[in-house]
Amino acid sequence: MDSAQTDSAQSGSAPSDPALSDSAQSGSAQSGSAQSGSAQAASAKAASGQAATARADSAQAATAASALDAPLVEAYLRRLGVEYSAWPTADVLRELHLRHLRTVPFENLSVHLGEEIVLEERRLVEKVAMTGRGGFCYELNGAFGALLRALGFDVTPLAGRVYGDEGRLGIPYDHLALLVRTVDAGEWLADVGFGAHSHFPLRFEHRGKQEDPGGVFRIVEAGADAAGVKGGAGRPAREGGGGVAGAADLDVVRDGRRVYRLEVRPRVLGDFVAGAWWHSTSPESHFTRSPVCSRVTEDGGRITLSGRRLKVTDAQGVSAERELAGDGEVLGVYRERFGIALERVPVARGGDMA
Repeated sequence: MDSAQTDSAQSGSAPSDPALSDSAQSGSAQSGSAQSGSAQAASAKAASGQAATARADSAQAATAASALDAPLVEAYLRRLGVEYSAWPTADVLRELHLRHLRTVPFENLSVHLGEEIVLEERRLVEKVAMTGRGGFCYELNGAFGALLRALGFDVTPLAGRVYGDEGRLGIPYDHLALLVRTVDAGEWLADVGFGAHSHFPLRFEHRGKQEDPGGVFRIVEAGADAAGVKGGAGRPAREGGGGVAGAADLDVVRDGRRVYRLEVRPRVLGDFVAGAWWHSTSPESHFTRSPVCSRVTEDGGRITLSGRRLKVTDAQGVSAERELAGDGEVLGVYRERFGIALERVPVARGGDMA
């Protein structure tokens, strides 16, 4: 009760007309305020609905524009154990990246089973989503890139060359990695096809240290190669930033050691056919020497089956190894620890299983 009403009650007199007028005006103002608040709430709700619809429409458009249909995208997401997301954010990318490493093994079993490796997006996704298999870099990052593109991410394949003994670089198109642009946090280097590597995408433009469960990473400008040439064909500058024409090649560094060199020029999946052929047929390729199957474990460690030798490493780096006894045990480990059902044990191309 305000002071005017208190005074009126104490005197016992009826309220004067001005007081009635003020009260009516106050009630009218309150009613107008309520109506305004209701209108604002309705407007906010409508805007929220429109944003949700826009996100859904964007996701549907991205799926329609990709080589994948909705059922195949849904099957891929079920394999990863994640729900469909209609907004291509950095958090979504991080979750997909980690789940991929945990559920889809890095493996070269096709090489030792005599299976054809076809670098076509749909074929790669079907191998992962429908048959429960994994693959090596061209297959895993090829499939993952197709999924990300279907979910609305901007994805560019990049060619890499892996550092070997004494710092020598591998063949051209030695490795395939992905440059992924999100709607909220710029560009990221995604790589689910390198075996032991970062668990999460790395900030592509950041040149400082990047802490990750897989180690301490940096992306730095590369120096000259063995021929004294400093690469840098560059990539077209994106509208609004994010690309530098003529930019130098980049080295991905893990725990102070250079892991692979990246060309920043955009590529397409077909560019990597020769590299995939070489790695699956050449005796110089480590992929032809022994079957290998590896993935990140739920606790952040790693499990690897190389030939018949099983190695389990925990998140602290403590490992235990043992030799598997027979074919039945080998097939059981593939099935129970990697989700891969095989009819026979892969045999190294050279003959005996390593």
